[in-house]
Amino acid sequence: MTFRLDMKVRDYECDLQGIVNNSVYFNYLEHARHEYLLAQDVDFVALAKEGINLVVVRSEMDYKASLVPGDKFYVSVEMVRESRLKFAFIQHVYRASDDKLALKAKVIGTSVNAEGRPFLPEQLERLFAA
Repeated sequence: MTFRLDMKVRDYECDLQGIVNNSVYFNYLEHARHEYLLAQDVDFVALAKEGINLVVVRSEMDYKASLVPGDKFYVSVEMVRESRLKFAFIQHVYRASDDKLALKAKVIGTSVNAEGRPFLPEQLERLFAA
């Protein structure tokens, strides 16, 4: 299932060139991942309080087009299993006015317990069983 989150570029997210600074896309992607997880009944904050931390181990981002102040855009999120202990979020950022691809990304993560050991909690396992 592909999840979609609508957003809008804020002026302060842009650099001197008048486009969204490359580092800001990390924030867009992270926010969309958290909203995706909440929509799947996985509470990122509640997991952390239980000593279960979801962590990023690798990010791949391909910039395709620039967003500018005021652009409405959306981020798509799809979660796939990478291995026994890793998962990936396949994400795309599209300008809403014309569905132009601005960025494509693959963010690989895992979860670690309170001792820092990798594992996948039941809350994530069930997402791959569906």
